[in-house]
Amino acid sequence: MTGRIFEIKRFAVHDGDGIRTTVFFKGCPLRCVWCHNPEGLSAKPQIAFYEHKCIGCGECQKEGFSPEHCLGDARVLYGREITVEELLPLLLEDREFYETSGGGVTLSGGECLLQADFCAELLKRLKEQGIHTAVDTCGFVSKEALDKVIPYTDSFLYDLKAYDEDVHIRCTGVSNKQILENLSYLDARDQRIEIRIPYVPEWNAAQIEPMASFLAKLSSVTAIRILPYHNLAGSKYRALGLSHTLPSKLPTPEELEQARQLLQALTGRPVFH
Repeated sequence: MTGRIFEIKRFAVHDGDGIRTTVFFKGCPLRCVWCHNPEGLSAKPQIAFYEHKCIGCGECQKEGFSPEHCLGDARVLYGREITVEELLPLLLEDREFYETSGGGVTLSGGECLLQADFCAELLKRLKEQGIHTAVDTCGFVSKEALDKVIPYTDSFLYDLKAYDEDVHIRCTGVSNKQILENLSYLDARDQRIEIRIPYVPEWNAAQIEPMASFLAKLSSVTAIRILPYHNLAGSKYRALGLSHTLPSKLPTPEELEQARQLLQALTGRPVFH
């Protein structure tokens, strides 16, 4: 069995508890206007060209060239097939850091649960090694996909982008009905859930209160994290030959703190940003 990933990030500190290694999977069912990982949108491998890194060596013009031969790292391959047997030893290299920090391994994307069978097998093998596991998901997946990974997942990092369906469609291109249903499903199954809310002014800022009202009804949410929007991904879109819809307005510290206080007051749960 193989999975298709585009990055393995070591020493990640924002993808769950402690020091973690995050595996980013290719393919995403959403098209968020603020997406900062466009290399994860397509399920297919892609070659990006970062023109500003090109040193003009000419290696890419030679027969048999592949991106790993690029001397200036101007050409990058996003997306490679890997087996569980190949991936597992790489993730176990930092076991000592996981154990001392309360960390572990997080599966992310893209949307990792589009490859649910591979994720389930990888998570199972990690649990057999005593590694803490987390799944970062947008929730726009089948309940069958969730059921496959629930037995081997210690924590879900669940993205929530809007509560009103029309706002969610405007922001992501899809309805959030399935996302909210799946979140309630995980809650009913007593899964440990950390909610992650990207805060994007002029897009979902007005959704904080209705999202908080919904979250207040759930019992398994352990924490809520506000993710401040940034627009630093423009170079990735250019390198991939994609046009972007990245908003220009960034959140202010005051806006983020106001959102944090409102979420915390309405949900009664710790909120971070």
